[in-house]
Amino acid sequence: QVHLVESGGGLVQPGGSLRLSCAASGSIFPINAMGWYRQTPGKQRELVAGITSGGSINLSDSVKGRFTISINDAKNTVYLQMDSLKHEDTATYYCYAGSRLRIDPAETVGWGSWGQGTQVTVSS
Repeated sequence: QVHLVESGGGLVQPGGSLRLSCAASGSIFPINAMGWYRQTPGKQRELVAGITSGGSINLSDSVKGRFTISINDAKNTVYLQMDSLKHEDTATYYCYAGSRLRIDPAETVGWGSWGQGTQVTVSS
């Protein structure tokens, strides 16, 4: 439904910063929410940060005060600024765009599309 292209992942030392970007294109429906989720092997995908077209922001407690989500509506691009990174932030990060923000990634209400994932590794 929507083509999502992620960039910005990589290897960073603890305490460092990374900025993830995700550009959406090709949608024939309005995108009402975009967000970032992460997943580690053997664990379920979880919401990290989401933002709606109305400007509402949902941040996981584990990243509050360290991560910031923002959106450029004109470019249909969502950003995740990650500061003060910790070992436990290591994961594959997935971009999401859809008709609504999915607190539970497994929700099937409305439509949603996922990016291919970008690896973030926090290690010294």
